[in-house]
Amino acid sequence: MAQSSVEDAVLSYLQTHEEIPNSEEFAVSEQLDHTELLNVIKSLNGFGYVEAKDIKKETWVLTDEGSKYANSSSPEVQVFEAVPLEGIRQDQLEAKMDKQVFSIGKNFALKNKWLSLSKEGNVPFYRRMVEQVQDIIKEQLLAAKNGKDIQNVDALKKRTLIKRQTWKGFSVRKGPNYAPQRSKPATDLTRDLLQKGNWDNVEFKDYNFSALGQPLECGHLHPLLKVRAQICKIFLEMGYEEMPTNNFVESSFWNFDTLFQPQQHPARDSHDTFFLKVPATTQRLPEDYLERVKTMHEVGGHESIGYGYDWKRDEAEKNLLRTHTTAVSTRMLHALAQGEFTPKKYFSIDRVFRNEAVDRTHLAEFHQIEGLICDRGLTLGDLMGVLNEFFQRLGMKKLRFKPAYNPYTEPSMEIFSYFDMFNKWVEVGNSGMIRPEVLLPMGLPKDVSVIAWGLSLERPTMILYGIDNIRDLFGHK
Repeated sequence: MAQSSVEDAVLSYLQTHEEIPNSEEFAVSEQLDHTELLNVIKSLNGFGYVEAKDIKKETWVLTDEGSKYANSSSPEVQVFEAVPLEGIRQDQLEAKMDKQVFSIGKNFALKNKWLSLSKEGNVPFYRRMVEQVQDIIKEQLLAAKNGKDIQNVDALKKRTLIKRQTWKGFSVRKGPNYAPQRSKPATDLTRDLLQKGNWDNVEFKDYNFSALGQPLECGHLHPLLKVRAQICKIFLEMGYEEMPTNNFVESSFWNFDTLFQPQQHPARDSHDTFFLKVPATTQRLPEDYLERVKTMHEVGGHESIGYGYDWKRDEAEKNLLRTHTTAVSTRMLHALAQGEFTPKKYFSIDRVFRNEAVDRTHLAEFHQIEGLICDRGLTLGDLMGVLNEFFQRLGMKKLRFKPAYNPYTEPSMEIFSYFDMFNKWVEVGNSGMIRPEVLLPMGLPKDVSVIAWGLSLERPTMILYGIDNIRDLFGHK
């Protein structure tokens, strides 16, 4: 039936009656489709022609399995009736029946003590323990099918023979805008209405000035970029300068040697580092600085005993994908040492590369956040104070510090923050005071100290966005 006919039926009925008490009964009396009637009532209610109130009714209906047993008999009765008076072997009984019916029915028949199970020889054997049985399950299923009350609802529900079904309908009264027939309001003041001059008598549809309109199809910032911008803003507000980080390829000299990391250190092994094939080595290294770094590694100096090994230039010249942005920091500190010393605060956020197995918390490339302060008279207390300020601005207000070891910082500290969502302390970064063995070969004054810290960009992003697998952060999602 057309929608206009269903509307006319509802509005005409309400013209002479106070209420439609039940939409389903009305649909039956007027020979209307109830689903279509519900849609029409919703539309009329939206425009104020009627006032509709929900009617809900919950009933139990049979599942497909329940319908099958209502039409035949319950599995336990089928099994009971299949057992002859003289008894039967289990394999013979099973062969006579549907496997599912036998599997379910034998258990309930034994539980109800309708049958007994014994062994004749080594063969299971069933015998009747009663002469006849009443199929209560079928009776209850038929009652549910006919809309009557059922007694053992829990038992039928547990066996998934019935399920709950919610019926929805309406009771309907006249609304504030009731009329015997719906008029379609105009949506626009057209040229035709103006020319005819009858626009003053036309009903116009109300405009919804609070509607949001169609969503724009546009791109969105990646969560990593959002958090990166937030952290960059924090550093700038705290007076830091951003370091240039456009060198993805570094030499082992700047990446390891300048940081007093011995050439036999396991982190320099190919299992942890991506070395380049072309160009495999660099030809541009500051010779005077290189000699001072070499001396510091081999014999030490400035109260350090060094590592006592033969430092190799070939190892220092190997090109690699940088394993940390600290290589950028060494370049900046070396450049700072070439002129008259000025205190500086630097930061960087960029990609680094590690030859690691990919899993839910590790990738072969990720972003490192690094901050450092270079000034006279800095102490470990200054580092703790700066870390508290930085992480508080990130929303991590509870911090703990744990002693750690790094080749280029002493003392060193791991940084932990407490997260209520995890109900535990989580490591969020690493920090320390740069060793004199790193700073003095650069030419920095002896009374100058550098405090530094680093963390990954991915970990705070995953915590803020509730992501527990780093592959989801970088993947198609």
